Amino acid sequence: MKVLVSLYSWESPKLYASDFKLEKGDKVIVATEYANEIGIVVDVDVATKEEPKERILRIATERDRDVFSQNEKQRQDCLEACRSEIKLAKLEMKLIDARISLDGKQIIFAFTADGRIDFRELVKNLSRQFKRLIRMQQIGSRDEARKLGGYGICGRELCCVRNNGNMQSITTDMARVQQISHRGTDRISGLCGRLMCCLIYEAQQYKEMLVGMPEVHSTVNTPEGKGFVIEVNAITQDIKVKLESGKYISVKKEAIK
Repeated sequence: MKVLVSLYSWESPKLYASDFKLEKGDKVIVATEYANEIGIVVDVDVATKEEPKERILRIATERDRDVFSQNEKQRQDCLEACRSEIKLAKLEMKLIDARISLDGKQIIFAFTADGRIDFRELVKNLSRQFKRLIRMQQIGSRDEARKLGGYGICGRELCCVRNNGNMQSITTDMARVQQISHRGTDRISGLCGRLMCCLIYEAQQYKEMLVGMPEVHSTVNTPEGKGFVIEVNAITQDIKVKLESGKYISVKKEAIK
């Protein structure tokens, strides 16, 4: 069985193989780069051709869940201490979340920043204060938006939240094929300041509809003469052309030579 497991609230869920019968919300133990960690199942029987590279080790025991709960209670104290140290060090970074590892030996802090941050002194001070290994993990604005949650201009919950962050990269080409790139970045950007996730929903359909359509500003031959393409409507398959005579006409794709 293929399942999606969320390890950290700021990261996209990861696909795992499971030999256990699981349900959404179950807590499981998985191996990470540094230690075994507890994760929460967010989806089961995932229909995907992708093959999981890792397997779930076991279902979390009552003791695991108790330790996780105790660690979560300490999370706010960790955040407050880290914010205080960041302020003292005058670092240009925004703290997003923290997580204490299941074995209690390390604390992972997630943050956002415009560039690279030299947090070596910050790590030393936090290690001295908590007597634990400190890891700083820089995340993107989309990850921050998914962690904080909210609603888009459509009035619906953010796509990155509803889809558990499990979406492919959003590109400017998606805005271009849907002929909305001219609106400016402010109008096609989400709360995170990046291109809106919803641009992915119809991008492929637009690409298919634009097959055989001329590019804007290209020269074409129409039944009324040669002209320049000034607008293309993928949905209606209409092409607006300015003829060499200065006349504007609208023709179907089939009429273009």
